[in-house]
Amino acid sequence: MTPIYTRSYALGANGIITTMYSYVSMTNALLTFGMETTFFRYLNKHADNKQKVYNNAFASVAAVTVLFLLFTLPFIGHIASFIDIDHAKKVSHAKPVLGSSPADFLKYTYLFLAIVVVDAWCAIPFVKLRADGKPGRYGIIKMASVLIFVGFNMLFIYVLPFWIKHHLGGAAWISGWYVPKWVGYVFISELLSSIVTLLLLLPELLKIRFEFDKAMLMSMYSYSWPVLIANLSYLVNENMDKILLGKLLTVNVARDVGIYGACAKIAVFLSVFINAFRLGAEPFFFNQSKNKNAGQTYARIMDYFVIAVCVIFIGIIANIEILKYWVHGPDARQTALYWTGLRVIPPLAFGYVSLGIYMNLSIWYKLSDQTKFGLYISGIGAVLTIVLNVLFIPSYSYMASAWTSLIAYTIMMILSYLWGQKNYPIPYNLKKNLAYIVSAIVVVYLSFYIFKRNIFIGDALLLGYVLVAFYFERANLKAIFKR
Repeated sequence: MTPIYTRSYALGANGIITTMYSYVSMTNALLTFGMETTFFRYLNKHADNKQKVYNNAFASVAAVTVLFLLFTLPFIGHIASFIDIDHAKKVSHAKPVLGSSPADFLKYTYLFLAIVVVDAWCAIPFVKLRADGKPGRYGIIKMASVLIFVGFNMLFIYVLPFWIKHHLGGAAWISGWYVPKWVGYVFISELLSSIVTLLLLLPELLKIRFEFDKAMLMSMYSYSWPVLIANLSYLVNENMDKILLGKLLTVNVARDVGIYGACAKIAVFLSVFINAFRLGAEPFFFNQSKNKNAGQTYARIMDYFVIAVCVIFIGIIANIEILKYWVHGPDARQTALYWTGLRVIPPLAFGYVSLGIYMNLSIWYKLSDQTKFGLYISGIGAVLTIVLNVLFIPSYSYMASAWTSLIAYTIMMILSYLWGQKNYPIPYNLKKNLAYIVSAIVVVYLSFYIFKRNIFIGDALLLGYVLVAFYFERANLKAIFKR
């Protein structure tokens, strides 16, 4: 939706979208309470009693959502006031963006409270589909959710204005409540999509039995709370930069948040691959844990994961002159402003490379029930994210956020490797993986900074990297394809 939002809404409105989704991402992690990872671990421990694990996991999430509503609804006005980025007050010469009033932010807060609760109720049924080996149903429901979200966005952004403009049937009634260019319709579309998703998951929800095992539930909470903190810390790394930009900048607040949020979406192509891999790999890693050659399997997976993320990393930077049209403003001036933010993409993209490797490395503390290390590692990353952003955003704006993201994820990756090799050794091919990573950085530096984003030179470097990787991996690849 990014190209549609950047073309349809003012730059400041995209700053509001970025801010709201940053808050909602962290809230989602809080409400699921780390139970997605815990669910897989306890299925592995209690293979003969999967129904009880499912019952307890959903019950825990349901209890957390009820407590969440009890503690947030009475203070919703204060929450909305805190979320409001106040850009109109900070930039006295700027025209307020439509949808940025305190009353609007109060509506957004109500909408997102509903969204995060409904999404939390969907989380465990989705994990069950993964555990049951039903990627088809999982994918169909996720795709339906996306299509509904996109469909309602199209309705509010394009169809209704067209309907009103051409005085079609009911146009007078629609024009009585429809507010053109109001960013809140994005969030209404999100809520409608979440509700339909919950309805599509009814077959899984109806399998829940209100038969709980208190001892198991307490044990699951004990395992999951460090995972929760680790997840929250990761989401702090992922979203706190956008939030702090809104809080620490004193001029051009919504503009800079909008530029950073939109350009960061180009680097998110790499994040999408990493998350897709994680969804499939996590249950596989747990299932393989009892095999005597599990360590070698994890190391082999890491080898090809590193090559894959490095190729995507180079591919994004090599083709940035095409991908930049993903963030095209409604006019030439705003487009030029968006494109000033393209320099955030190399550090953000490499940050995702580090994050992806960290996610693979993190299997050691999940398998060994040492989830406290996930808390320590992500906690250090979160502290770095907050401290470095606070120190450098006032001087360097969103560039500080981009480089902070890279630093935090890279340090998390290094710490996970060092502690993992000490507590749960896995025979990773460190020298080979480092060679691929360092050579990818060199190629990206040449493509972006030396050859000034020339697409032909960039893609030639990409092709050369792929051919060299294939040459060195040809024997292993031949053996894999033969099997």
